[in-house]
Amino acid sequence: MIEIIPAIDLIDGKCVRLSQGDYNEKKVYNEDALEVAKMFEDAGIRRLHLVDLDGAKARHIVNQSVLERIASNTSLTIDFGGGLQSDSDLDIAFQSGASMITGGSIAVKNPTLFNGWVNKYGDDKIILGADCKNHKIAISGWQESTSVDIIPFIKGYITSGISKVICTDISKDGMLQGPSINLYKEILEAFPELYLIASGGVSCFQDILDLEDAGVPAVILGKAIYENKVTLQELSNYSTY
Repeated sequence: MIEIIPAIDLIDGKCVRLSQGDYNEKKVYNEDALEVAKMFEDAGIRRLHLVDLDGAKARHIVNQSVLERIASNTSLTIDFGGGLQSDSDLDIAFQSGASMITGGSIAVKNPTLFNGWVNKYGDDKIILGADCKNHKIAISGWQESTSVDIIPFIKGYITSGISKVICTDISKDGMLQGPSINLYKEILEAFPELYLIASGGVSCFQDILDLEDAGVPAVILGKAIYENKVTLQELSNYSTY
């Protein structure tokens, strides 16, 4: 059974979604992120992907108070990402209630530091963020493109001990046009034991089932829920199946 992980993206503490990572294409769905998190919890969801978009832009943690509020008022297992660039950022995230953190930009810009986190906290607490467009890794809230190809990028960190990767195809994110199943198949063919978390493009519940059929272990979805393309009732039914 594929693990379903709803996402809450934060700007100014509010639950928002972007399209293809464009901060100018922001839509606010709820002023209170905790309210959204509680709705997910009530639907039987156990895991939450919480993204600090302010932090991604500022390159340091910004919305730790929202993280702490959700962690203190729900039983959700939270993986937190966005702008984590230093040991102190990680300390703040974990002290604020994150069970796991996701590092993407830092894994490109400072591999030594990122590998240090993996060694210190273990691969169950550190997730590699591998967001890409046309197979090339993008960083800094997707504001910067790189020439780094996704397959060698992931391979290098598997060698370093990473076992969980969140992969977002930026061209699909927020577009509600279906996920990049071929990309995920390619990654899993190269790394069959990888706990790959697909992100971006889910447009209906069938997309989730298609990812499951493709052997993808987990999926993150956001806009599909907020636009009622995937209902909380469908998530609830699946989580209790």
